[in-house]
Amino acid sequence: MGKFKVVLTGQTWPSALEKIEEQCEVKVWKEANPIPRALLLEWLKEAEGLFSTGDVKVDAELLAAAPQLRVVAQASVGYDNIDIDACTERGVPFGNTPGVLVEATADLTFALLLAAARRIHEGWDHVRSGNWKSGSGIPFGVDLFGKTLGIVGMGDIGCAVARRAKACGLNIIYHNRSQRKDDELLQARYVGFDDLLHEADFIIVLVPLSNQSRGLFGTEAFAKMKSSAYFINASRGPVVNTDALYEALRNKQIAYAALDVTDPEPISGDHPLLSLSNILITPHVGSATFETRNRMANLAADNLLAGLDRKKLPACVNTSVNFV
Repeated sequence: MGKFKVVLTGQTWPSALEKIEEQCEVKVWKEANPIPRALLLEWLKEAEGLFSTGDVKVDAELLAAAPQLRVVAQASVGYDNIDIDACTERGVPFGNTPGVLVEATADLTFALLLAAARRIHEGWDHVRSGNWKSGSGIPFGVDLFGKTLGIVGMGDIGCAVARRAKACGLNIIYHNRSQRKDDELLQARYVGFDDLLHEADFIIVLVPLSNQSRGLFGTEAFAKMKSSAYFINASRGPVVNTDALYEALRNKQIAYAALDVTDPEPISGDHPLLSLSNILITPHVGSATFETRNRMANLAADNLLAGLDRKKLPACVNTSVNFV
């Protein structure tokens, strides 16, 4: 039997690629820009596996162009670019990479909170610019200890952030689609969405992107926050209405925002948000550590190879079509 035919929409980590190439005939898009749609559909005509890098829309059109496709794998937890219903309808399991990036993403999320609260990057800019003279002009931040942190989306990453927050003496409230059964262990209090907006000194967003969460944080939500509130988004950019966030920051309706994700993404250097002094943005680096990205790539490779061999995927989203 010949090797499986597989398409990679971008480059991946060497250990994962080596694992795939042992069993597969591989086509890899190696350019920095996304693979052109027409070329991808051409490559997929005979492909049995697709390893997506997350910037490709996997929908009914793409699946129809890939009649031999057995599996789709992606090295991410989020999958808002994947039409799960369309995959399920065609009997194609989709594998993602939950779990392996929890701690790294929680580290980055809490780092954003700390950096924002203590104005770390502004302090560095102050020193680097040569303006540090006997303490004059030093940027002042705010305390964390004794304040209230509101987490919107208390999944695995939210719980990992809560552990870090407890160590810093923060009181934790959270809002989720449903109340967790381990509140006491987490030392976190479940509240309604509006109550969280009113009560929290710091708000961290960790919800997946869905029809329900898209635009969840807009003009109305920001109006309900404290004027001293710090807003941190480490989930997906479209969960926030960017124009509404800009106005809330510009008008000092809220004190500060720290974002690892934006809408649009990447955000352009001349975007109005970047003209503000009360914002910090990192380039979607929540899982960007050497160890975590390598684990993600290898789990995605394991999902791909299992699906090609018609075996159960280690991490499958549409479990109704997962092989047994």
